[in-house]
Amino acid sequence: MAEQKKGDWRQLLKQLNTHIEALHHVATHDEKTGLYNSLFFRDLFEEELRRVRRKGYFSVVIADIDFFKKINDTYGHIVADKLLKKVADVLHCALRDYDILSRFGGEEFFILLPSTKLRGAGIIAERLRKAILKDKMLAKHNVTISLGVAEYKKRDNYQKLSHRADKALYVAKKQGRNRVALTK
Repeated sequence: MAEQKKGDWRQLLKQLNTHIEALHHVATHDEKTGLYNSLFFRDLFEEELRRVRRKGYFSVVIADIDFFKKINDTYGHIVADKLLKKVADVLHCALRDYDILSRFGGEEFFILLPSTKLRGAGIIAERLRKAILKDKMLAKHNVTISLGVAEYKKRDNYQKLSHRADKALYVAKKQGRNRVALTK
């Protein structure tokens, strides 16, 4: 009888752990893309910020799918969601193992590039842009992205750094889209 109760408790504990893992995934990941969501990304950003303030550097990239509303209007939400997921997959595959990619909202992605200075981040951003262009499914639907890049400066916080990256993204859009813009 005692062995049966012990087994029951083990089974319950295993089920509980499975549910906890599932809840954690739902709380930290975007439903459509499977990427980290913006709330969890912000936690990871703050962790990187604490690490870098001691010694180091990093950069961020904001990527935005060009004319996504037009894609939605032309192909419908189901196809647009598939294209959004495909963009997420292509970006994820083109990044280094330790880079952190999240869905920022709508059709925007936020990328944290640890131990990467602005010039290197620009090279990575250009690689991401080209990876989107090379994908056959995305090319079929004329999907391109614009990217804004910024490097961490002393005393930066999330708002300041993301604002600079967003300003660079705006420059890329203003210059014709499907390009990378860097800001200091």
